[in-house]
Amino acid sequence: MKEETNHQLVTRSVTLTELQKLDIESNLLNQFNEWKRLPMLYKLALDELQNKIKLIKTELKLQDGYSPIEHIKVRIKEPKSIINKLERKGIDFSLENILNHIHDIAGMRIVCAFVQDIYRLLDHFSHRDDIRIIEVKDYIAHPKPNGYQSLHVIAEVPLVLFEGTRWMKVEIQMRTLAMDFWASIEHIIFYKYDKRVPNHVVGELKEAAEAADKLDHQMLRLREEILAEAGEYYSEEMQDTQQE
Repeated sequence: MKEETNHQLVTRSVTLTELQKLDIESNLLNQFNEWKRLPMLYKLALDELQNKIKLIKTELKLQDGYSPIEHIKVRIKEPKSIINKLERKGIDFSLENILNHIHDIAGMRIVCAFVQDIYRLLDHFSHRDDIRIIEVKDYIAHPKPNGYQSLHVIAEVPLVLFEGTRWMKVEIQMRTLAMDFWASIEHIIFYKYDKRVPNHVVGELKEAAEAADKLDHQMLRLREEILAEAGEYYSEEMQDTQQE
């Protein structure tokens, strides 16, 4: 077997280098195209989830006579926020890292009337075949130090595409009207102070969060009392009807 000449070695090296470069460029192009698709895919996932919530809301209203879901809000995280979050986590920027480590690109907030409704929805989600529960952070049972309360759920929603079924992650935040009011005001205050909130304001926010929690419990107690009285009234009416 003849040894390769210097020219042949250089030519082969250049060819391999060019192929590697083309492979890298092709990979980058694929990632770029996929990156452009992401907002659309996450929006479709939110649309899919909203349709499911709409059906659940209608079904529960027919069943219970009232809707436990007051309102829903959705949003998709901006690219700049995604990159900033990767940097805060100390994770290199890549499409794979975004999909594997950033779970709140698509977000949905569900505001309910009562705390019981939140856990009822969570239980229902966990028993559906078309929603996968990946992670649950219960800031209602275990509020954050500043008083923040909410139930955070990372779920996956299926999109049936030409390429096949693709499960997209969505962060669902569920809270009561009182919790949502507190969180909205807290966000406004933190934005005004550029996150450097005076200690006395932090203390008052904590007290306000405790007041909101107390209000939730009080309204739930009143609801249970009214339902109990209504049940007793209905039972008495049935007995009177049977006696007649």
